[in-house]
Amino acid sequence: FIQMLRSAKKRDVLQLLRRAPEEMRPFLVEAAVATQSVASLAALSDFLDFGKESKSLLEKFLYTAAFSPRPSGELLHLVLDKLDGKQLAPEIWETGIIAVGSLVGKLCQQKLCGLQQVVERGVETILRGLRGAEEEPEVVVYLLALGNAMLPETIPALLDHAEGGPTAVTAAATSALQRFPAPLISSKVKRVMRRIFHQKRKSYDKTCRLAAAEILLDNHPSPMDVINILLATSEMETEMATFLLLKIQNSLRHHHHHLAKKIMKDIMGDPRINNYNFFSKVGISSSFSGPLTVTQDLTSTFGLDLLFLEGGFLRKSVSDFSLLSHGQRLRAAQVTFEAQGLESMMGENLSEGEEEPELMAGMSATFFDVQLRPVVFFQGYTDLMAKVLLSSGEPTSVVKGNLLLMDHHQVIPLQSGLQVTVRLQGGLGLDISADMDVSIWDQELKTGVNARGSLAMDFQAELDSPFLQATLRSQTEVETSIHFDTKLRFSSSPVLMCLQLREEQVPYR
Repeated sequence: FIQMLRSAKKRDVLQLLRRAPEEMRPFLVEAAVATQSVASLAALSDFLDFGKESKSLLEKFLYTAAFSPRPSGELLHLVLDKLDGKQLAPEIWETGIIAVGSLVGKLCQQKLCGLQQVVERGVETILRGLRGAEEEPEVVVYLLALGNAMLPETIPALLDHAEGGPTAVTAAATSALQRFPAPLISSKVKRVMRRIFHQKRKSYDKTCRLAAAEILLDNHPSPMDVINILLATSEMETEMATFLLLKIQNSLRHHHHHLAKKIMKDIMGDPRINNYNFFSKVGISSSFSGPLTVTQDLTSTFGLDLLFLEGGFLRKSVSDFSLLSHGQRLRAAQVTFEAQGLESMMGENLSEGEEEPELMAGMSATFFDVQLRPVVFFQGYTDLMAKVLLSSGEPTSVVKGNLLLMDHHQVIPLQSGLQVTVRLQGGLGLDISADMDVSIWDQELKTGVNARGSLAMDFQAELDSPFLQATLRSQTEVETSIHFDTKLRFSSSPVLMCLQLREEQVPYR
């Protein structure tokens, strides 16, 4: 479809969009964004009315732009123009800002940062918004956008918010910093993370302290940092300590083979740490990561983090599918569930000095290094009750649609003087939904993530000369679906839990 649209005029694309039946429109919008021709972008500009159009179609447009593998400055220009100075529905505005972050980051990866004014306009839009934002959820959205952009010059702003903000803001800023590559995690970043983890200036929520510890552990940790984090666990409650000890073991096992030996030697030589009492924490929290497939060029890993509270409530779960290749890491899919404030509702006591958190459950997801807009399942007691009583039982759709993942065109001159034209296109169809079901009557919490995807690749090499024509063509299709379910039952102590990861047969054509 994209190949067809590449040669179409604006008039034709616009007519196609306007005349298409309702259910075809999302597909056509995705194709027009992926085409990125001057004509298709102009047609989209005329067709999409951000004041009137249905929210789902606008969100589709913005997410397709955010996932674009090699976006053009014109695409960012179109998104910024559509967001500018209008009264938008909150979801559309949030998705828009997050998409701007992603587009800016990708344009900078193509080394277009200083060259195109529109990139500066994009960065300025996010930073200006961050400076002017007064409401906490607003600040969080701008910080997530900075995480998508991953620009070195925004690190100071992220550090300020990480250290000084309220819990939700600190969490968003640290999770944005976690996405930056190791060379950008400077000694200054590490100093701030140490202050957050060791609570030098104020006390922080568990999840924020753990995120700070992860940044220290995942970016060439010094033996001193590892030892100090280990020693800090003896002051912590069981669950958090259990989680951190597993995290450290994982981190040393997977990331830093050369460093690990030196660090392990230092740890084992320290009698404060190397003793039975220290490593015998018996919490139910866990942190695990391991390979799914390993080839010469590519390793894909599955990781699962589960952080529980002392009473056995799940505070946070993160399931992560990553691809590692030649020193680069791509987060193919990362889904985070968070629940807070449930323990006080069930009559659990808070630990001393902790303020009572607001009752809330929600989810956030990152696909192909693009962080999506967080989904809130319920916020506050009345909202929870309404949803428990009126629960539709329908899963929440997180992302659904078609993306162009690869788009490559190259002409190769051969020694014989002939030339070969190579084209490669790869498209991904995704349908990911998530579900969280709290049953007060059965005292159960169920979460489910269903991810279905299909990848189609079209490769063509053509040799064209006056006396000879040869074409080589290959088409590949892969489909897969993964279901990840957790079920927790609180009616007895300890809490019973069941985790299930199901993968269906993968047809490969």
